[in-house]
Amino acid sequence: MTNEINAVDEGEVILINKPLKWTSFDVANKLKYACKFKKIGHAGTLDPLATGLLILCTGKKTKQIDSYQAQEKEYTGTLVLGKTTPSIDLETEFDAEFPIKHITAEILENARTQFLGNIEQVPPIYSAVKVDGERLYKKARRGETAEIKKRSVEISLFEIDAASFPAINFRIVCSKGTYIRSIVRDFGQMVNSGAYMSALCRTRIGSFELSNAWNLTDFIYQKRIELKLPVDE
Repeated sequence: MTNEINAVDEGEVILINKPLKWTSFDVANKLKYACKFKKIGHAGTLDPLATGLLILCTGKKTKQIDSYQAQEKEYTGTLVLGKTTPSIDLETEFDAEFPIKHITAEILENARTQFLGNIEQVPPIYSAVKVDGERLYKKARRGETAEIKKRSVEISLFEIDAASFPAINFRIVCSKGTYIRSIVRDFGQMVNSGAYMSALCRTRIGSFELSNAWNLTDFIYQKRIELKLPVDE
């Protein structure tokens, strides 16, 4: 029993495939109570409407969270041209429509290349960035505006597939702090239209791959067996 307690106290790094519509905090909170973790945190927020790799650290491993957050990330997803929403995804209703008939393969390719390398972007108003001590999304939900500072990020890969136009499938490899929804918003503007994101999945953080992540329910089931806890609570 002593060895088991020491192992738990040392902590662990857990890879979870975040379910759709769950917040990153929801996942951490669920694991904390279902698996009796005294201390747990996640290494990089995913929006509720995004899925994919979420790294969680428990016990002493929480000291490593900052190092995981700083690592390169990879995403796949879909943006749709011709409409916009205030949140740049499907959390909010459509608020405008834009022409798309003028958009050619050449225009798309020219826009794509503009995002490669070091760029500056403005985070979405619906984001967890703090302005005057308050999360931006709280201001947005009250219908308020705020001055949002640009931030420098690096995009090392940006691939697009327009076979299902006006839906554009993409793959992006980027630095810490990159907002994919900002890329979607700016891409729409760059092709003289508008865009929203219909799907997003984080597939990699550093050397950690989504293919090695647990389904949340499966992890809880296995961990409760390991800890000799009832599995049907």
